Amino acid sequence: MAQDVGYEAVMARRNEIMKKAVGIDYNRFAQGPLAFDYERMMAEVGYSLDEIRSIQEANSVGHTPLIELKNITEVVRRTAPAGKGARIFVKDEAANPSGSFKARRASVSVYHAQAAGYKGVISATSGNYGAAVASMAAMRRLAAIIVQEVYDSRGLGQPEIVEKGRACEAYGAEVLQLTVGPELFYVFLLLLEETGFFNASLYTPYSVAGIETLGVEVAENMQDHEGRNPDVVVVTHAGGGNVTGTARGLRAAGARDTIVVGASVDLSGLHMASDVDFNRKSFTTGHTGFGVPFATWPDRADVPRNAARPLRYLDRYVTMTQGEVFYVTEMLAQLEGLERGPAGNTSLAAAVALARGMDEDRLIVVQETEYTGAGKHPTAQLTFARQNGVEVRRGDPRENVPGKRIVIPETPGQIRAQEVDLDRMRRSYIRNAVEGTGLKRTGQIELDFLREETNAPKDFVVAALSDLGVAVAE
Repeated sequence: MAQDVGYEAVMARRNEIMKKAVGIDYNRFAQGPLAFDYERMMAEVGYSLDEIRSIQEANSVGHTPLIELKNITEVVRRTAPAGKGARIFVKDEAANPSGSFKARRASVSVYHAQAAGYKGVISATSGNYGAAVASMAAMRRLAAIIVQEVYDSRGLGQPEIVEKGRACEAYGAEVLQLTVGPELFYVFLLLLEETGFFNASLYTPYSVAGIETLGVEVAENMQDHEGRNPDVVVVTHAGGGNVTGTARGLRAAGARDTIVVGASVDLSGLHMASDVDFNRKSFTTGHTGFGVPFATWPDRADVPRNAARPLRYLDRYVTMTQGEVFYVTEMLAQLEGLERGPAGNTSLAAAVALARGMDEDRLIVVQETEYTGAGKHPTAQLTFARQNGVEVRRGDPRENVPGKRIVIPETPGQIRAQEVDLDRMRRSYIRNAVEGTGLKRTGQIELDFLREETNAPKDFVVAALSDLGVAVAE
């Protein structure tokens, strides 16, 4: 009898499909309905740092330049109080084969797929990761299928996603472009089952461990350049892998005192799965539509246990408006001669704002750039925004309204980061954990796990659990 490929039947088989397509028995790391041994999972399933570096070097990934943005730093100092204006550096990840830091995570995933005997890889992504998977698969002579959400119900495609689809096809991948909605995950599962290909998920230990070399290189580059570790590293935050991998790499390199700041574009009020909202946003990654939900419940991902756990590593989290990121994109191009963006410029916009309040001798690093192209360029994005009824004008970026109005600053001094309350996000994580598992009482294992997950003191976790009516064992 032919296997039922209806939506409900395929979704019911998703755990079985995922286990076969990833090759990880996540039950080995479970310590109960909630807790699991995260560090053991990363150590046993992933590769060592030396192995990852060797894998990446074989594909010309990594060892990207660290560039001091002297002209932008000078502009920041002109708008800062006397003695303020930290030196800004950027790690130019656009120098990777596929043009972004995601070549690091794809290199390890594709290497593992080949080593495990898979004939091809599949990834569900509308971003740079698809191009990275396609590029690495081409190098290792594996087939690649990339599944994208591209269109709304009118058949209009977001230009940045269309651009990335072209990149995937250029590397020889088969690209399936879908409309926004639940069919993405269904089609993804169906393809994994039909092909027997490897799930090159963004959220496996292979993928996240691949980013650790980026954090290591940032620390090594700054040691070589300045003789010390950076004071602050700003990381564009979406699904959490970038924050997690970079922070783990910094720690592995001994930069444990470096402050890790996550930065996202503020798209609050827009629903990422909404057909109406889908084309009313100008950023397809690095925004709060991913950054907040993935931080407060990482296991919403396409694997049972997400290796990206951003709350474990974030020291601060800030948001920037769309207009501010567009402004900084032009600033980088016209003052430093680097046409990059848009996602990496989210963290650059945050760095500009943060550097203004830091002493002149402090060092702040933007840990990635990405390639740009016709569909990713500000002109294409702002034209598309206007076509979708979004007002675009110059003025105070605080007047920005996601999906309705993009306000581009008139001066660099108007660029200001908005602080996100991490304690509120920590409480949201704990609430989601309790509701998702039906937890009524915690033992020491669950308590320790939640403390590590939220990077919060025991008293904070106990209070949050008590507020939810969960008994805490002494």
